[in-house]
Amino acid sequence: MKNRFPIKYTLLCGTACCFSSMMRAQQDVSQMNVLFIMADDMRPELGCYGVKEVKTPNMDRLAASGVLFQNAYCNIPVSGASRASLLTGVYPQYPNRFISFSAYASKDCPDAIPISGWFTRNGYHTVSDGKVFHHMSDHADSWSEPPYRNHPDGYDVYWAEYNKWELWMNSESGKTINPKTMRGPFCESAEVPDTAYDDGKLANRAIRDLKRMKDTGKPFFLACGFWKPHLPFNAPKKYWDLYKREEIPLAANRFRPEELPEQVRNSTEIYAYARVTDTSDIDFQREVKHGYYACLSYVDAQIGKVLDALDELGLSDNTIVVLLGDHGWNLGEHNFVGKHNLMNTSTHVPLIIRVPGMKKGKTKSMVEFVDLYPTLCELCKLPVPGKQLSGQSFAGVFRNLKAKTKDEVYIQWEGGDNAVDQRYSYAEWMKGDVKKAGMLFDHRIDKAENKNRINEKKYKDKVESLSSFIKVKKTSIKK
Repeated sequence: MKNRFPIKYTLLCGTACCFSSMMRAQQDVSQMNVLFIMADDMRPELGCYGVKEVKTPNMDRLAASGVLFQNAYCNIPVSGASRASLLTGVYPQYPNRFISFSAYASKDCPDAIPISGWFTRNGYHTVSDGKVFHHMSDHADSWSEPPYRNHPDGYDVYWAEYNKWELWMNSESGKTINPKTMRGPFCESAEVPDTAYDDGKLANRAIRDLKRMKDTGKPFFLACGFWKPHLPFNAPKKYWDLYKREEIPLAANRFRPEELPEQVRNSTEIYAYARVTDTSDIDFQREVKHGYYACLSYVDAQIGKVLDALDELGLSDNTIVVLLGDHGWNLGEHNFVGKHNLMNTSTHVPLIIRVPGMKKGKTKSMVEFVDLYPTLCELCKLPVPGKQLSGQSFAGVFRNLKAKTKDEVYIQWEGGDNAVDQRYSYAEWMKGDVKKAGMLFDHRIDKAENKNRINEKKYKDKVESLSSFIKVKKTSIKK
């Protein structure tokens, strides 16, 4: 049989890999399974995060039975790069590694073993359903079986051209096409069942795979990547009907923050779709938020089906469940719509993890996505791959919700470096040794990030401290 793992993987693994290979036949099937659920562009706009207007009962009940992380952050606010980074446990490194929506982990960091490959080597049956890596072909041979997508050829640069991959179900949507991109409208409400769209099909596939893997005699790692609430905001009409548009509150800070650096800009992604003119228009922002909420409730229902199946199959007591959004998303704050900047609304993420038999509740411990890989290794009693990982395990949080993790997390975007701690968010843009711009937000008095306080004297020491953290972090990151 052809070796599924290149020689470079084996060299990186060292003695741990050799040991795990010898022990594979004796794998302890009582080890925890992992159900790893990802949603695309989902910020912490959930009931369990205190947003009472949104209806997400299934994610809320998962949070009630596990640990909700209040200070979780992505390492780069764009899907492809965020996924490549978190699935390898390696920091982005501008401008060489994990910088764009189309990042390939296997190309940008070829020596890194993805978490899928590591769990496979250590006796797990690993499955990828839906959008996990941005590219279906990225590290495809690291899973126990070929990755699944409903439209395997439809998720690259031209993935949203109307209507090659059945993204739009309402015939009216075909009447408005963006002539530059050939994409349909940015949202639709269609009288169709859940399974008309891909996420409904994905839920059924994941349930089928759970049933299959229950009988493999191996622990499993099932990654399930849902597309919503990513643009276009298309969802069955019944989820739109859960909300009255006029009752959905708009962002209270629809203005540019004071003294915000010019490097912080609105995303242009939404302009690729039809029916988009002025993103600062109140009626447009109401429709955006209505569509986003409808998609949140739609994906919540699909996640609920998978969680129900886990219960019905008797797998909940020995399966770790991870639920996350791959980065944040701006919903009109500062008149921004989309991701692609270093505002807290782009980088702060929902993260819920349920570990059977361990603590449940909320934690303020600081975590970042590169910490997920070593955390899951520790929880599943696996070694870690050599010196590859940038993060550190936060498994101690599941024994003590107040456990010390780290003081700051590190985020990058287009040459900007961001350090976030329990109180502050600081970012700087350097050109060589010269700081071209900087921003500091004090979340204790300005949670909404409406005023850049970089030039206020009382914050001088904090700016220097966080700038020093960034310099040390950048020096330590392997190129």
